[in-house]
Amino acid sequence: MPPAVLAAILVAGIVALTPAANRLRIPYPVLLTLFGLAVPLFPGVPAVSVEPDLILPLVLPPLLFAATQRSTAREFRESARPIALLAVGLTLASAFAVAVLAHAAGLGWGPAVVLGAVVAPPDPVAATAVARRMRLPGRLVTILEGEGMFNDATALVLYNVAVAGVVAGHVTAGQIGVSLVLALGVGVGLGLVVAVATRWILARLHSATAETTVTIAMPFAVYLAADQLHGSGVLAVLTLGLYLRTFAFRSLTSEGWLLGRAVWQYADDFITSLVFVFIGFELTEILRTNPDRGTALALAGWTCVVLVLVRFGWVLVSTWLFGRRRRREGVPAGPREGVVVSWAGMRGVVTVATALALGASFPHRDSIVVVALVTVLVTLVLQGLTLAPLVRWLGVAVEGDDDQRRDLRREATSAVLAALDGSLGDDLPDRVQWAVRLQYQGYLAAQDAIGTARRGSDRDEQDTGDDDEVETLLRRASEVERAVVLEARAAGRVSPDVADDVLAEVERRALGQLE
Repeated sequence: MPPAVLAAILVAGIVALTPAANRLRIPYPVLLTLFGLAVPLFPGVPAVSVEPDLILPLVLPPLLFAATQRSTAREFRESARPIALLAVGLTLASAFAVAVLAHAAGLGWGPAVVLGAVVAPPDPVAATAVARRMRLPGRLVTILEGEGMFNDATALVLYNVAVAGVVAGHVTAGQIGVSLVLALGVGVGLGLVVAVATRWILARLHSATAETTVTIAMPFAVYLAADQLHGSGVLAVLTLGLYLRTFAFRSLTSEGWLLGRAVWQYADDFITSLVFVFIGFELTEILRTNPDRGTALALAGWTCVVLVLVRFGWVLVSTWLFGRRRRREGVPAGPREGVVVSWAGMRGVVTVATALALGASFPHRDSIVVVALVTVLVTLVLQGLTLAPLVRWLGVAVEGDDDQRRDLRREATSAVLAALDGSLGDDLPDRVQWAVRLQYQGYLAAQDAIGTARRGSDRDEQDTGDDDEVETLLRRASEVERAVVLEARAAGRVSPDVADDVLAEVERRALGQLE
């Protein structure tokens, strides 16, 4: 089969299965992984391989940056304790438990720790897909997303140190300490410097395509730069993304905000889809060529058991220890929510990328890849397909946020009308103020007035209209709406999803008004 035909089949599968997963009400990574397993079974399908050195730099920056655009630093700060317990404490505990298991199964300590780092971090894609569809409490969604982002940093720092130790033949405690300090300091520091510079650049571009190009390029640039300086590229990208999400929204044009949001949503979905499809290809090839696949599959099975047990123990003990402060600090509010968080530990993209990034000469490379891919497959299928029924059975879903969305729309529109009653348009003609007021009181009734204000009066040839003034006031009105929505999001009065939906409506309306 020609590579172009295979590529077309894979893209067609992604296009067809993604909406099918929504209709079937199951996480789309599950269907795509099964699709990736099925395609190589057909005769004539060639093997698919990617250069190991290119996997992490190509996959991680866009996925990490896109993840930061779905939430805010304020949410993570409010849930800092449970996120840290999961993203740091649980990740290290899981890695250690798997390393002990792998060493008992015959792997050296170095490769065993590498395997532990590879399978330790859960991927939030499937979990949050179920969480949002089942309307889990916002704090649980924040915890799962925060864990999914920051546990990548923990696992990848451990992964890099362990791989370096295996390659060098030994590693001292001092070297580990220096590596950790460099990873943290260089990653966060460089990410912050680049974020401030990026915000400065965006404020001076005033072009949607240029702004989006900058936001696409910077995650790759900061990841590679941090890696060259022996820092954490993951932390650098997370710092960049969270800073821009929190502080750079006023530096973007309306067109740039909409275009960037669409581009990053597409990049996140498409790259994630390709990685899940690739799981099947790689697993089929490794199992076909690995003579010790029986031992590797047995180790994979025990690894899944250990990961589930460690996660359940860690989450439920943490829930019990911090139960008195759970409402204030966002810890799962009881055993039922703790069970949901415990069962939402599906492995995914980072596990696949780090396993495949190991060079062909790395000790026990094939066994590590088999264990990693089987762990992803088992957790995705088993936990991904049963998480939604578990949520329904436990009854932890909450009411929808339609009221928030409706109230926020009303608040934003009322703010414009109040501003018009004030001084928002005092420097412009009364006719322009009247037209814009009608626009916000009733969009349909205002169309004639807006047209008259733009074109001028047909009965007076000297009245050529106030098109520039109308656009000026409409821009100011849209900025009032944006400010209200962004303030509500920053203050935590509404969820980021609600704010983004209303903000998208504001921006779409602004684009239509200013055309």
